Amino acid sequence: MMHYVKDISIDGDVPEHLSEIVFGAGCFWGIERKFWDLPGVYLTSVGYSGGDTDNPSYEDVCYKNTNHAEVVKIIYDCKVISLRDLLTIFWESHDPTQGMRQGNDIGTQYRSVIFTNNENDLKAALESKNIYQKELIKNNFNSITTEIEPIKNYFLAEEYHQQYLAKNPNEYCGIGGTGCSFPIE
Repeated sequence: MMHYVKDISIDGDVPEHLSEIVFGAGCFWGIERKFWDLPGVYLTSVGYSGGDTDNPSYEDVCYKNTNHAEVVKIIYDCKVISLRDLLTIFWESHDPTQGMRQGNDIGTQYRSVIFTNNENDLKAALESKNIYQKELIKNNFNSITTEIEPIKNYFLAEEYHQQYLAKNPNEYCGIGGTGCSFPIE
């Protein structure tokens, strides 16, 4: 399967020096679009993560109790773009206080998540949550409901979901932020 925007294999080998992080912020179409063109982002793909079912389909995730979230996996070069920069975009791109929804998209698959593959990234994600929570409180938002934990699984979504908004730029996507900027320290 080829990445529609980058024209490289989504499911092929990745250079070893690259890092990865998985974000869920509602509809995976919109959150993927936020990252695929950034300098330092080698590859994005959308999929399902955090649930209890192996190899779920889109229909399974939407209509069965899989507990998976719609997510984007970002593979990036930390020498070009930092995890902090990626986390900033993540927090600012959606409302992490909405629980099992984003806008009109309702269900466990639309919850806010960060899944990491090492302890340092987990710690950085948790620290960023605390920083952004203070900013949200100052602006009268509720508590962040984002799940932050080590990744337990990732299943690539069907080909037609990959880079969907590049293929269909006028399609609906309910992703939207709070209007609160991530504080610069």
